[in-house]
Amino acid sequence: MSRTVQQLFDLTGRTALVTGGSRGLGLQIAEALGEAGAKVLLSSRKAADLEEAAAQLSKRGIDAQWIAADASQPAEVLRLADEALQRLGHVDILVNNAGASWGAPAEDHPLDAWDKVMNLNVRAVFLLSQAIAKRSMIERKRGRIINIASIAGLGGHLNSLQTVAYNTSKAAVINMTRQLAGEWGVHGINVNAIAPGFFPSKMTQGLIARMGEQTMASHAPLGRIGDDEDLKGAVLLFASDAGKHITGQTLPVDGGVSAMIGL
Repeated sequence: MSRTVQQLFDLTGRTALVTGGSRGLGLQIAEALGEAGAKVLLSSRKAADLEEAAAQLSKRGIDAQWIAADASQPAEVLRLADEALQRLGHVDILVNNAGASWGAPAEDHPLDAWDKVMNLNVRAVFLLSQAIAKRSMIERKRGRIINIASIAGLGGHLNSLQTVAYNTSKAAVINMTRQLAGEWGVHGINVNAIAPGFFPSKMTQGLIARMGEQTMASHAPLGRIGDDEDLKGAVLLFASDAGKHITGQTLPVDGGVSAMIGL
């Protein structure tokens, strides 16, 4: 007999590691996983932000812990994987959300800024996925990896933004998602990506202030930018048994922007 919809989306007893989980989209994602019953482990660079985020989740009845780590450094990524597995025993759900951006004309883009974006947005995603898959998911023959990409990775020069490194990195994440899904499907690991459009966050606050929220919202068929609930459903689909037959896919959550501009 098939399970109910509520049972398919239930994450009770599951464990989740969310990078960049102390604020913004990462905190929204952690909240969704915790509300569905998962034990959540947050990571980002700043301990104070993580402590505050974990306390916020705990007030909502979510089992939340944290580990401060700089994911742009390979040794820190491996330490994060080791500590996460020590604390949780295993990781059922890995959400690679930590990221960085840099704005500059392509002809003047600094090399160190390029490396900063690529190291965090691409290299760290691969290294942490590799470590968690190898040390937990492959052995257990199950796992969910969710990479947070961007609609900027679906097409170039989105809204005339001069973010060549960011756009390139998110395109790389999308294709990495496909590759890992193809290689690790035999081990029972689902790998998918979510491509958010514009959401209020520390990364986008300057752009929103410059362009205006209403102007940015006008580019979307739904006439709005994302809010603090709009990623929850997509994350739960990919993290839970409701999405057990979905892998290698990228889901835009953007109010229809990518459909309107043909991405």
